[in-house]
Amino acid sequence: MEFPDLGKHCSEKTCKQLDFLPFQCDACGEDFCKDHFSYASHQCPLAIQKDVRVPVCPLCSQPVLVRKGVLVDVAVGEHIDQDCRAWPGKREKIFTYRCSKEGCRKKEMLPVACGQCRANFCLLHRHPLDHSCRLTRRPPSAARCSAAGASEPQPVGVVRLRPGTWLARWLRRWKVKR
Repeated sequence: MEFPDLGKHCSEKTCKQLDFLPFQCDACGEDFCKDHFSYASHQCPLAIQKDVRVPVCPLCSQPVLVRKGVLVDVAVGEHIDQDCRAWPGKREKIFTYRCSKEGCRKKEMLPVACGQCRANFCLLHRHPLDHSCRLTRRPPSAARCSAAGASEPQPVGVVRLRPGTWLARWLRRWKVKR
């Protein structure tokens, strides 16, 4: 027993399969089987009207508005030509910190400020002696020695401990006798 009026044939020219539950394309209105119901599988000419994907600019990663009936590639191209923030002609400057030394034209990516005069310099002139720093001060170690009343400067890396601390007592046990 056949039901000749039940179902429809696939509208794809190469298929023509009889399907009892066919899908109707919402763009072109034709009936298709389960293998050809997507826009791409039956090459629907009206699929561009139903395409709701939002393209993203490959340069600035911003979504691009596409008007109905306009190809996606054309809209992205117009965005790159007019509105794109990362367009190669609008490239941001990387080396922005210029050296303050007279006659030096070098620029650095990061600021290198002098600890005494607070001016910005390149890596070649970053030390106070290299840029003839006008605000020379006494070295901080000499200022500490005179304030503490010590007559001889301590060598670098030596830590003075008060005699009553637990660390001083512990280190006294391990002290090597000469």
